[in-house]
Amino acid sequence: MAKKLKKLKLEGLDCASCAYEIEEALKKEGFEFALVNFATKEAVIEGDIEKAKEIIKRVEPGVEVIEKDEHEHAHHHDHDDPKEMLHFIIPSLLLFIIGIVLMYYYNYDNAFVLGIFVVSYLLVGWKVLRNAFVNSIHGNVFDENFLIAIATLGAFAIREYPEAVGVMLFYTVGEFFQDLAINRSRRSIKALLALKAEYANLKVGDKIVKVKPEELEVGDVIIIKPGERVPVDGVIIEGSSNVDTSALTGESVPRTVKEGEEILSGMVNLSGLLTVKVTKELRESTISRILELVENASARKAKTEKFITRFAHYYTPAVVGLAVLIATVPPLAFGEPFSEWLYRALVLLVISCPCALVLSIPLGYFGGIGRAAREGILVKGSNFLDALSRTTIVAFDKTGTLTKGVFKVTKIETRNGFSEEEILRFAALAEAHSNHPIAKAIKDTHGKEINETQIKEHEEIAGHGVRARIDGTEIMVGNDRLLHKFNIEHDTCHVKGTVAHVVVNEKYAGYLVISDEIKEDAPKAVKELKRLGVKKVIMVTGDSKDVAEEIARQIGLDEFYAELLPEDKVRVIEELEKKKDPKDTIVFVGDGINDAPVIARADVGVAMGALGSDAAIETADIVVMDDKPSKLPRGIKIARKTQKIVWQNIIFALGVKLAFISLGILGEATMWEAVFADVGVALIAVFNAMRILR
Repeated sequence: MAKKLKKLKLEGLDCASCAYEIEEALKKEGFEFALVNFATKEAVIEGDIEKAKEIIKRVEPGVEVIEKDEHEHAHHHDHDDPKEMLHFIIPSLLLFIIGIVLMYYYNYDNAFVLGIFVVSYLLVGWKVLRNAFVNSIHGNVFDENFLIAIATLGAFAIREYPEAVGVMLFYTVGEFFQDLAINRSRRSIKALLALKAEYANLKVGDKIVKVKPEELEVGDVIIIKPGERVPVDGVIIEGSSNVDTSALTGESVPRTVKEGEEILSGMVNLSGLLTVKVTKELRESTISRILELVENASARKAKTEKFITRFAHYYTPAVVGLAVLIATVPPLAFGEPFSEWLYRALVLLVISCPCALVLSIPLGYFGGIGRAAREGILVKGSNFLDALSRTTIVAFDKTGTLTKGVFKVTKIETRNGFSEEEILRFAALAEAHSNHPIAKAIKDTHGKEINETQIKEHEEIAGHGVRARIDGTEIMVGNDRLLHKFNIEHDTCHVKGTVAHVVVNEKYAGYLVISDEIKEDAPKAVKELKRLGVKKVIMVTGDSKDVAEEIARQIGLDEFYAELLPEDKVRVIEELEKKKDPKDTIVFVGDGINDAPVIARADVGVAMGALGSDAAIETADIVVMDDKPSKLPRGIKIARKTQKIVWQNIIFALGVKLAFISLGILGEATMWEAVFADVGVALIAVFNAMRILR
């Protein structure tokens, strides 16, 4: 059972490395699970909320901690408006220009000019200085506020105050644009999650009362008007309409719903008036489950993300240590000018800020997960996004995955004196308690009401069929293996199509042919997977070899494995695992309910056609919210684009920083260039990460 996680909103969290420090502090204090997501400005924890608040306030005193309501997802207000900084940036810039003109055009270098620079510096630097002071008291001396503060104050100390002010101004302007970019990214992600209805129309007697969705209970009757979003899962008891399911499935074509059909939270009613009976409370409804999955996806971090976080943790102190050596060793050991080497050290301090990496990498993965969600593909973590990008073998289940799973009885063959009507009636009675698509097809074809009191015994025989006792008559319905298992004499083994053999009192009565239809986009999906470089696309099914062979031929599969029990499917995946390259990924795609063991065993388990299926959402690593196989290659493309952008950011950020560190040691880099190596690189990396969402 999933552990109960609690969310805290962190207002004022303006530093990616600060998010890492908070997360590390929570883990050191004994929290079994703690995740701080800078992209969403949230902490997700398992444990005492009050204790977590105390730790967060101790590590980052400037952060306001707000406990999020259980049902709140995207509907909170962000108090950190980056545009407020313009009130400080604009006057600071004007004073800076005045100071530069007085100093370099009129050659004034007195207390008045110094005062202009100081005021300009404090206008944009007060927040940095405050955060640096408070954080250093709490032992956090390697955050970017502290590094920038020391670097610019050091520049003042060596009488480079125009450069000190310019660097702080440049840094603040860079942070301003960076915050704008991050906020835009957050809004894009929140827009994906803004699927929860604001209200519900509860029917109380003859009146309609507006209530919050979380107030609805199972059994309540609600009215959904045209244009309104469905607040909770339910069953339509009156009316018909077209509904927009794009928020859940990524599909733009509306779906028609009518009386007796299920309707899910997050859908939008487009035309008719619907009366709906609530079947799930909000916290259990589809939309809440989806929101929880997307918001918590960052808990499962990719190896790249974990490495960069660890790297940044050691990289910054290492560069700071190098800066200290540069500032002290040449002047003390070789009599070099102190001010020159101190300046070089200050340049290194600015370069050492790790934000470009710590910020852009998680943001890139979060953008990839958000992009996939927009397409109706729910990825439970960036680790699965990485694994999906390396897909080399794809194994599909057949029924409900490559085929529609909508069966019809198309032929009835009789034997040993039984009539078609008898065979159909016996088969329908035997399958009365089964929810299998084949059983449903038999019952639908029978068309008459089944008297379940006639059924005295009922047994599911895994991988074979069912056995039931009907008023003293033993009935067996199943595949050819069932006949051989119980040594039933029969004259027919190989039939084109899905077959349900019927046995009455150990005598073969005949068989039913049940036809299933291949999904329109299944051949296209297989073709696209091969175009993407997938080495092998196979099918594993419990159906007969004849049926599997025909389906595989029509779709264009490389191989197929037929007549498999659930444990046999696991064995097939394990055999493929032994033969593949360690870096390769095996993806299994199934319906998420019957295929739970093999979904869990594959490198990446994908639940296909899982709209509203709790079992699928729990078991799979990736959930496709409609039943289209073509969504898998689309997901692989998103995963590969995400990984490409993440590595672009890593190489770009590390390359620029290492180049400027070398230049800084040689005295060839100024503080202006150092700020570009910090804030400028971070800003470019953030904009690059945002490309995934577009």
